Amino acid sequence: MQADEKVVDGGLMPDANGKDPNPSGQSDGSKWQKPRLSRKSLMKCCLVKWIIASTTKQGPDSCDGDMELSMVRHQPEGLEQLQAQTQFTRKELQSLYRGFKNECPSGLVDEETFKTIYSQFFPQGDATTYAHFLFNAFDLDRNGSIRFEDFVLGLSVLLRGSVTEKLRWAFNLYDINKDGYITKEEMLAIMTSIYDMMGRYTFPSVRDESPYEHVEKFFQKMDRNRDGVVTIDEFIETCQKDENIMASMQLFENVI
Repeated sequence: MQADEKVVDGGLMPDANGKDPNPSGQSDGSKWQKPRLSRKSLMKCCLVKWIIASTTKQGPDSCDGDMELSMVRHQPEGLEQLQAQTQFTRKELQSLYRGFKNECPSGLVDEETFKTIYSQFFPQGDATTYAHFLFNAFDLDRNGSIRFEDFVLGLSVLLRGSVTEKLRWAFNLYDINKDGYITKEEMLAIMTSIYDMMGRYTFPSVRDESPYEHVEKFFQKMDRNRDGVVTIDEFIETCQKDENIMASMQLFENVI
């Protein structure tokens, strides 16, 4: 998504008074081109950039073809199964796993690692709270750590999943207490954390009441029976029928 592209009202992710502020502050330059993965969408993902940065720091300038395969000696258990469960190729899984193990030799990612990742990509703001929410969305069994398998399953949905799959993942992110409902308080917590991460002193400036206004617009569209909560069915049905909301789904790539 280009930095000057408009963000529609009522979208799932916040804007900065109508514009995507390009929060990562990174371009798609050569830094993120090695090893090359097959789809450009991967390069927009902060978590994948973090992994690829690890592979480029320790690998040679050229990491494709047989050279890449020969360097990846330790593969995750059930690589074929992961390939069947995700939209990633075998080669992409190998590249992702190599970087994952470089950064996390134990094979697990903890919450502090997530906070470190996002502090690197959003230095102009405070990413701590958003990293906490995102970590919980990946940590489905709630054991305080994320395996490589959980990691790539989530990334596959976010980057290459169907519309319904992406919406279900988004619902899970906003449903903080995992009770099957999104409340205004939960939505406001997520929105505020994203505004804080992007930075409140960006240009154009973000008003303090912007997260609240965003949540109000969201609930006006989603909460059809006006019971104060949004169910998964309300969420998916409304999103699929609203072109503005669907267009804003692309913004997930800027903060994942």
